[in-house]
Amino acid sequence: MTQIVAAPSKLYIGIDIHKKSWKVHFCTDLFDGTTKIFTPDPKSFKKYVDQHFADYELSCAYGAG
Repeated sequence: MTQIVAAPSKLYIGIDIHKKSWKVHFCTDLFDGTTKIFTPDPKSFKKYVDQHFADYELSCAYGAG
């Protein structure tokens, strides 16, 4: 029996950071994406990503300017 090894799914995160909120866009190689607003709290943001995208390979971008 041949074992097939699949590549991990990819998660792309774009973050627009403001003083009172973070606007975050999530998309993967499987779906177009969704945008969510977070309070500026790294722990709750990480918890969300870990809960919804635990097995994804992550790429992240921050828009400065």
